[in-house]
Amino acid sequence: MFAYVGSRTTRERNAHGEGISVYHVDTETGSLELVQLVKDLVNPSFLALSSNGERLYTVHGDLSDISAFKVDKATGKLTFLNRQSTQGKNPVHLALDPTGRHVVVSNHIGASLAVLPIAEDGSLQELTQLVHLEGPIGPHRVEQKQAKPHFNPFDPTGEFVIVPDKGLDRVFTFRFKDGQLTPAAPAFVASRETSGPRHLAFHPKGTHAYVVNELDSTVTTYRYSASNGELVPVQIVSSLPDTFTGNSRASEIEVDRTGRFVYASNRGFDSIAVFRIDQATGHLSFVDAEPTLGRTPRFMTATPDGRFMYALNEDSDTIVAFSVNPTTGQLKPTGFSTQSGSPVCLVFSQHHA
Repeated sequence: MFAYVGSRTTRERNAHGEGISVYHVDTETGSLELVQLVKDLVNPSFLALSSNGERLYTVHGDLSDISAFKVDKATGKLTFLNRQSTQGKNPVHLALDPTGRHVVVSNHIGASLAVLPIAEDGSLQELTQLVHLEGPIGPHRVEQKQAKPHFNPFDPTGEFVIVPDKGLDRVFTFRFKDGQLTPAAPAFVASRETSGPRHLAFHPKGTHAYVVNELDSTVTTYRYSASNGELVPVQIVSSLPDTFTGNSRASEIEVDRTGRFVYASNRGFDSIAVFRIDQATGHLSFVDAEPTLGRTPRFMTATPDGRFMYALNEDSDTIVAFSVNPTTGQLKPTGFSTQSGSPVCLVFSQHHA
């Protein structure tokens, strides 16, 4: 199995990254071994692999484009295919539709969603749709000066795209059909003022979705209707222990593959929060927050088998491995850590060499 790590690279971001790092993953120990570093890329910050593992796509943060790479499945190594404009500024996330024929991108500045077709060979074609997000901006005077979409995953059915917007305190739903986005009905759900919804993860059963709110370090539980894409809020909980009195911003969220635990990363109180899911209601209860042994864990993710989790500490340039307790969901450092400049995203190839 291989892991692909995106990074920030620019001086404006005080970054130390050099590009996309390709690692071989030891599935027994969780350790990572570098096999390639693809340099001369600007802020390849968020990555997506095609379902067959043959193509990798990246946004270029703070710019206006995305790139496609060919993956050698035997060695894990990448070869550049091409690049296309997203016709917006600072693309922050991208998601491939279930057919692998389109990619949807969130342009953080300018607040738009771009749809680009993908050619047979995996290369990116010119943008075919640009949808702008609009609404009254939230009251946070520094962080909410405009609409700020931050994430656009497909729901488990592949028929809807869900878009948390940090600037509007809204989570939008779009129907995706024949390569086109159209607003669902209802088109959005409002979240708590100044919560700043950032990322979202679905329960494996598709009945609930969990949104991590960046600005107030909370997680909102939503009931999810796969028939019309509607989100109904049912609970909100803090991702911080009640003894933490400082400043922190939440960043990433993930539901474990068994549907029993939710994980959310905190930047400030540098940790990964663990929540238990009530199987009857979908509600969360806070279990623990495990320190990430580094500064500013912008991203974290578990291996496909759920045995290990990696914290990407952006400001201390480290990737730290944790073992996952299958009974309690709690995390424990394995002792493995590797230097990696300003790491901000990690995706796994399911295909073994």
